[in-house]
Amino acid sequence: MAVRNGVSNPILRGFNPDPSICRVGSDFYVAVSTFEWYPGVLIYHSHDLARWRLVARPLDRAALLDLRGVPDSCGVWAPCLSYADGRFWLCYTAVKRFDGNFKDTHNYLTTCEEVDGVWSDPIYLNSSGFDPSLFHDQDGKKWLTNMVWDHRGGRSYFYGIVLQEFCVEARQLTGERRHIFRGTALDCTEGPHLYRFGDYYYLITAEGGTGYGHAVTMARAKAIDGEYEADPSGPLLTAADAPEWPLQRAGHGDLVETEDGELYLVHLCGRPLPGTRRCPLGRETAIQRVRRTPDGWMRLAGGGHLPSVAVELSARPFEPTADEHYEDFRGRQLPSQFQWLRTPDPSEFMSLEAAPGRLRLYGKESPGSLFSQALIARRQMHFVYEASTCMRFEPENFQQMAGLICYYNSSKFYYLYVSCDEDAVKHLSIMSCEANRTLAVTYPVAALRVDLPPDAPIWLRASVRYEHLNFDWSEDGEQWRRLPVTLDYSVLSDEAGMDGAEQFTGAFVGMTCNDLCGAGAYADFESFAYRGRD
Repeated sequence: MAVRNGVSNPILRGFNPDPSICRVGSDFYVAVSTFEWYPGVLIYHSHDLARWRLVARPLDRAALLDLRGVPDSCGVWAPCLSYADGRFWLCYTAVKRFDGNFKDTHNYLTTCEEVDGVWSDPIYLNSSGFDPSLFHDQDGKKWLTNMVWDHRGGRSYFYGIVLQEFCVEARQLTGERRHIFRGTALDCTEGPHLYRFGDYYYLITAEGGTGYGHAVTMARAKAIDGEYEADPSGPLLTAADAPEWPLQRAGHGDLVETEDGELYLVHLCGRPLPGTRRCPLGRETAIQRVRRTPDGWMRLAGGGHLPSVAVELSARPFEPTADEHYEDFRGRQLPSQFQWLRTPDPSEFMSLEAAPGRLRLYGKESPGSLFSQALIARRQMHFVYEASTCMRFEPENFQQMAGLICYYNSSKFYYLYVSCDEDAVKHLSIMSCEANRTLAVTYPVAALRVDLPPDAPIWLRASVRYEHLNFDWSEDGEQWRRLPVTLDYSVLSDEAGMDGAEQFTGAFVGMTCNDLCGAGAYADFESFAYRGRD
């Protein structure tokens, strides 16, 4: 939906959570979390806060990030992007543990003069918690805030927000670590960002957990090290008390001031499937206008604390971009819409040169492996979409598979794959893992065998309509045949199989190849197409 002189939320659709925003002159940049997906952190650019274009994926080598072995929903959490002293500064957390009392969170800083340049090797900051944020004060000092994780039993895991000075010359934190904010009764205090307006330092935090009780809260103090007083009016932003509102799970925000002095808040949100509390698109990024009150606090320009779906901007009218993406793999680089899992070296499993004009995937470990998967995928960005690929694959045994996969994580995926049995006849089937924490898979069409001719391409298609998924196949890319099962696509969501929103990514669709015997089987993909609408 287009909005006159404005934008319809979310501004970054699909899995684009934990936004951090900064301005450089008239240019705006937003960085978002990527968790176990590689390269780490996505940075988008805009001139008008409405139209956004992916311009950088900075954590693109082992020195900056190696995610092999990290559990689902770990990896890169909540980056903070800022600009000062003629360069961009990016703080990020590499989380190594998900379940239990511990988290193992390591915080780093990298910088670059150009947002799409080669980012510096990381500076280690600390491991006390996650969501590091760097504040550049008016006197030239730099301060790091982050939440502190408390593993001790019988209390909140969220110990509050700490502050420590960062010394640029020494390339490390220095001085006393100061505890500046315990949070409010909403608990789960995280995602801190500091600002200075007038006589006050302002601290924004995310509270209430990143599910349906999520919120943006604000506190302020006359001195940077506190004590910070929470806004007596409660959260700046939340949808916790409006379960039917279109934008749910609203929280984790960051402020930016335009050249004209206007304030905007970017924040994450979720859009549940109609009639459910499940969000296959994951946590997305939205934007709100903010105004200052006479007593110095901040409020949503539209009043109240609910996130607005339509937001007026001072920019020219916004026109949505095309919802189609087609790739024939004739280029030398993988298009930036695609990501892969965990490894900093995709040449281990993929090549655009071995078969010119095709993407070759060399079979690696099993679907859902935490170490070595040959999987290339893109985000789902619409409730209704079709994704298709043309593949050439000649398996030699039942341990070799390749095809089209709708993937959330190791416990949530639907895989339309080609393999063969002892008779060496190539065939088509479906493998599912439907939010099973044991990782057990099922075969929804096991009784139906679809034999395929050898040495011939096959077209595979996923058709998604809200909570329904159907798989189709074709021998020529024109006449399609549908497999006789409709799958529950809502399984590919943060909430499915979990107690609340305890997983943090979103649904992807893409191409994959597995060789469980290690014989070097490969699949060639000639094209990939995505067409989406809401």
